[in-house]
Amino acid sequence: MLFNPEFCRNESEVESKLIVQYLLPQLGYTPDTWHQEVAVGSIRLDFLAFAAQVLPFVLDANSPLSVVMEAKHPKQNLNNHVLRLRHYLTSLNVGYGLLTNGREIRIYEKSESDIKLVFQCSGKEVEAKLEEIQDLIGRDSLKQKQLIDKSEIQISQEKQFNLHIQAQGKFSMKTIAIYHNKGGVGKTTVAVNLAAALSKKGRRVLLVDIDSQANTTFATGLIKFQFEEDDDLKDKNIYHLIESGEFNYIPDIVRQSQYFNNPEIDVIPSHITLIEYQEKLNKIASTRRRLVKKLNMVENHYDIVLIDTPPSRDYYAEIALIAADYLIIPSDLKPFANQGLPTVKNFIKDINEYREDIGKMPIKIMGVVASKISTNSKFLQYTFPKQRNVIKERYNLPLMEAVIYDRTVLSECMNQTITVGELEYPDPKSVIKYAEQSKSNAQQSAMEFEILADEVLQKMGIN
Repeated sequence: MLFNPEFCRNESEVESKLIVQYLLPQLGYTPDTWHQEVAVGSIRLDFLAFAAQVLPFVLDANSPLSVVMEAKHPKQNLNNHVLRLRHYLTSLNVGYGLLTNGREIRIYEKSESDIKLVFQCSGKEVEAKLEEIQDLIGRDSLKQKQLIDKSEIQISQEKQFNLHIQAQGKFSMKTIAIYHNKGGVGKTTVAVNLAAALSKKGRRVLLVDIDSQANTTFATGLIKFQFEEDDDLKDKNIYHLIESGEFNYIPDIVRQSQYFNNPEIDVIPSHITLIEYQEKLNKIASTRRRLVKKLNMVENHYDIVLIDTPPSRDYYAEIALIAADYLIIPSDLKPFANQGLPTVKNFIKDINEYREDIGKMPIKIMGVVASKISTNSKFLQYTFPKQRNVIKERYNLPLMEAVIYDRTVLSECMNQTITVGELEYPDPKSVIKYAEQSKSNAQQSAMEFEILADEVLQKMGIN
């Protein structure tokens, strides 16, 4: 197909005739790998194309490079739009930007906090220069660059990790399991937002998801794909950490949360396929000690490890409790949750017996943390005090002072989305970050988690 810039008489024709009908197909982008009229907060992009069908606004070793394409009226000077393109690329962490008015075509590359012009030609030269354009922003070219970048980033991360280990003195890393055998009590909400609050207080946090439901993995923004073939978690998750004692260590598996918190949090993701491997792993006694072993290898890299566990008494819950120094039990304090507490206590007894066999001290129950608690004034005045007393008097368990109330903002911040073309992708936030974004209704919840974080640090003696 030939392109004639004389046929582009307005911005709409630059979009349709140059970008949609000519450039995108010539560069190898299929309809499922580019989007038109992309909205990202206050930013509106004309076109966004990327190497794979995943949310592109993630800059790590596993995300595809992407290109923004902006079309302007043929009479407009492209110099007037360079600053805006710079804002797009640097704000969204997008690798390349194409700017054109049909008469002229420019390609810019993101370079740290700025952009640089890497290609320029007239509209009449586009066919002759097509190979150069393909080398820069063609889909196959981006895929190849992604492989190179992934390798370089991994090497850089490993070097930084090793330097950090060498620079740090001995530090007694603390590991906390978040566990209750009753589901729906706010376990994941506590895990992810406590991690966010501890991180805000300057603690180096590792968040481990060992539940096949992968709620923590979702909540920290790591599931940003709509199609199975783009699932980049299935080959590197918690299963691969515990399947072998000889490879797949934490630096190989760890991901950083994506736009979830500030600062972001290191996460060992889970996956729905975890449940398929339980029987296989359960038959190998040594797998129960592998999480302990591999966490010990990074004890100078993190201050606190939080493990979100499955709501059951199964193999994965055992592994988490064997590895943990402390246990937090989230509970809504309602009868069904309370009736599960004796089972939790018996489970801990069995776990402590195993811990003794491998030379570990008994797990310390930090306490039951009241979560998903109604804010109704009469409930708080009459019912809630009685519920709290039951924990200590009937079940003989410590009760934490912090209380996490049931507020709609907690589900609201977890259910944030981002629109890319016609597709909607998850874009969850911690309540800590959500409150910082001038969300006044989140400030109370954020404060509750900060209070919980202070109590946790005090109980561990590292405040």
